Amino acid sequence: MSATALLTASDTRPRPRDQMPAGAVEAVGPLDGPVIVFIHGTRVTKSSWRAVIDRLADRYRCVAIDLPGHGALADRPFSLDAAVETVDAALDVEAADRAVVVGLSLGGYVATAVAARSPDRVRGLVLAGSTAEPSGPAAAAFRLFAWALGAAPQRPFDALNTWFFRFRYPPEIAEPIVAAGYWSRGGAAAVRTLPGTRFRDRLLAYGGPILVINGDLDLVFRLGERAFLRDVPNVSRRILRWTTHLSPLDRPALFAAAVRRFVERLPG
Repeated sequence: MSATALLTASDTRPRPRDQMPAGAVEAVGPLDGPVIVFIHGTRVTKSSWRAVIDRLADRYRCVAIDLPGHGALADRPFSLDAAVETVDAALDVEAADRAVVVGLSLGGYVATAVAARSPDRVRGLVLAGSTAEPSGPAAAAFRLFAWALGAAPQRPFDALNTWFFRFRYPPEIAEPIVAAGYWSRGGAAAVRTLPGTRFRDRLLAYGGPILVINGDLDLVFRLGERAFLRDVPNVSRRILRWTTHLSPLDRPALFAAAVRRFVERLPG
């Protein structure tokens, strides 16, 4: 993959391309292809999208980014605004006026915020594992998860993550994730920012085409999606069987096929 990078050292405003930290964004696929941006979940990096991107880069310009607090942007403090501006900067680097934005878990919430702030720039929105409002009764669960991520002893937890990915997935999926490392502290800081934000309202503000993909074994987000999506227009839904919260890793071919069909049906 070719690599370019983005985001500032001292604030969240995008700076010129040659001042960006190396490796914060990877782009692959035809330069003139429709752009799809991929946003990862907590503690991992853009490398977690590799298996999905490999199945879409024949036709689409696939752009994967690191969020603040993760990977090449590990020294950048996470805020929702900073994450949104990271996506905006990636689109600027690609000279893309519009894109489909795909997000898993934390990345799904960031994608929702991007779509709400710049609806004219988002052709379509794909959300996976992010159909639960992190406010109200669920806020405590998000805070508990953030605390657990931040409190876990880092080296043993990293070793456990490596064991899990290598045990659960084939090398073509596991090894890019393992090689990129884990960013639990950054993930914890990111999750702590979510409670109190009304993401349903942001989906309503967007109003454009939305595809929701959840695993049937991801009970929290699958069972919560009906209430979360109530009255939100232009939504289609896909449940992947025998699939957990990590649906792009569990079923990359099915996930990529669902994204491809969604993008093909979007108006130009």
